[in-house]
Amino acid sequence: MSDRTINQQPHTPHQQSHGEPGAQAPHIHGHGSEPDDFAVQIADSVESFVLAVTEVAKGDEPGSAVSLLLLEVSQLLLAGGRLGAIEDVVPEDRFEPDAGPEPDGEQLRERLAELLAPIDVYHEVFDPYGPPEKPNAFRISDDLAGVVSELQHGLTHYREGRISEALWWWQFSYLSNWGTTCTAVLRALQSLIAHVRLDSPIGAVPDGADTDDDGLTDEQLEQQAGDLMAAELGLGR
Repeated sequence: MSDRTINQQPHTPHQQSHGEPGAQAPHIHGHGSEPDDFAVQIADSVESFVLAVTEVAKGDEPGSAVSLLLLEVSQLLLAGGRLGAIEDVVPEDRFEPDAGPEPDGEQLRERLAELLAPIDVYHEVFDPYGPPEKPNAFRISDDLAGVVSELQHGLTHYREGRISEALWWWQFSYLSNWGTTCTAVLRALQSLIAHVRLDSPIGAVPDGADTDDDGLTDEQLEQQAGDLMAAELGLGR
């Protein structure tokens, strides 16, 4: 994972914010109870992201990998925004229950790194409100594998019926790490697609030309965009 990660050790006391309250937190059922609609929706979004990134990493459709990741990261950030907008989730237990051994995300990271090799490294300024700093280099593969690992930690709690624990973890880790990480990855993916669709080589300044003025049909534009994406990734179509 990139160095923007704020490490969270398991079994540490939960921290509660004393800032101004945000939106009202949803009702959270206890251990063994059925989750409410909010919890189900967040868990569905988390699980969908984990499964989708895992499928993309298999490399079966390399030409659409960037587009699919852009969509999945965008959807996950919507779930994160919902977590960030509610009041602090207060778990039932003072200490985090043992979720068991953490899944090994190294294979996922390696597959993503191989798939995204030509465009894996990107640059980002960590804190836009902090003092001026030089952009740091990160890897999309590292970031996505790290986010998947964090989300899976919450999924373990959720699947074992610890609903409040899962929501607390997802909210905490969204605010402390994966929200920032996904935002940076989204910017990188969006920038890459913009370069490709505007036929602007990476590192060059777009000339502002409108691709809709070249007389091509929507189908031809879609095919052209796909060909350009494949070319940018160094893949044949």
